[in-house]
Amino acid sequence: VQLQASGGGLVQAGGSLRLSCAASGRAFSSYAMGWFRQAPGKEREFVSTISGGVGSTYYADSVKGRFTISRDNAKNTVYLQMNNLKPEDTAVYYCAARLDYSGTYSPPRPMDAWGKGTQVTVSS
Repeated sequence: VQLQASGGGLVQAGGSLRLSCAASGRAFSSYAMGWFRQAPGKEREFVSTISGGVGSTYYADSVKGRFTISRDNAKNTVYLQMNNLKPEDTAVYYCAARLDYSGTYSPPRPMDAWGKGTQVTVSS
């Protein structure tokens, strides 16, 4: 599977952005999809994932209640709606995928494929 993330940009604190990740290939619904981010000088960290099948969702504590992950299997796309953005959300956001035929994916199982990132910058 190949992944292409988009939707990043510059936004003021308190604002919103929606990231999209388009996946190529077949059987998109059988993949767990996730968003991760890497801020300057920091390691990449988990943000959110959604399993295949029923679409169980998981969130990092730092984004819980502000970010929402969703998927449209007909469009082979996963989204990350980010509300009430904070300067500490500034990072490069990466989309990732892992085969999940059973629909039981949960973090921190590693992802198999990664897309290029999209920059999100939140100004104070």
